[in-house]
Amino acid sequence: MAMEKMKSILKKVGIALLVILALIQFYRPARNNSGDNTNAISKKYALPDSVETILKASCYDCHSNNTIYPWYANIEPVAAWLANHVHEGKEHLNFSKFSAYRVNRQYHIVQGISKTVKEGEMPLSSYTLIHTYAKLSPEQSATLISWADGVGATIKANNPADSLIYKKKRKD
Repeated sequence: MAMEKMKSILKKVGIALLVILALIQFYRPARNNSGDNTNAISKKYALPDSVETILKASCYDCHSNNTIYPWYANIEPVAAWLANHVHEGKEHLNFSKFSAYRVNRQYHIVQGISKTVKEGEMPLSSYTLIHTYAKLSPEQSATLISWADGVGATIKANNPADSLIYKKKRKD
């Protein structure tokens, strides 16, 4: 008797979960496809083709206004998770808005690009697990690091040292 009751409860829970899963399919988070590159990094700093190719393959989905969505981005709750992930990525760095950032933030970001690539923190392993083409080879990493260091040197050479000090805004 207890086994039948348990089966009945599990069946009801399963049906409820299916109904919830079906209903959340109607929620559609906004897509990151504005394509607005008015303030793109390339508007202010040299962006060699080799670097642009790396950025497009490994960075732009989360760090630009031009995300290319995979098929599974149409399924909830994955779509909401991806939208949040892209939103967070763009909060840290948006290559499409880079030249509109204050010079101290630009400098801090290119230093961060160099550091995170050197340490293998970017692109995220959760991204490269599915997007294997986005994994950086040692040569690509060296290219990206060299480019970021070069942009940092350009910023440093063209601005007073005190203008490069970056204090992260606190979120209280």
